[in-house]
Amino acid sequence: MLGTRVHIKGPARHKVRADLKKAYDKGASIRTLARGCGRSYGFVHRLLTEAGTAMRSRGGPGTRSRTPR
Repeated sequence: MLGTRVHIKGPARHKVRADLKKAYDKGASIRTLARGCGRSYGFVHRLLTEAGTAMRSRGGPGTRSRTPR
């Protein structure tokens, strides 16, 4: 738990960013990560972007494109 309304700076921010990136790369969703650390979706997304994470497309790994009927 990181605590809401607490600014995370310097080495602590780098560690949180690396931990979130590692979990996201293993398949965790941004929403799951946000819930787990008690922060917002936007905060987690921002840190992942700062870390240079290759973001997955929306919908998760189980979605497929629609086939015409």
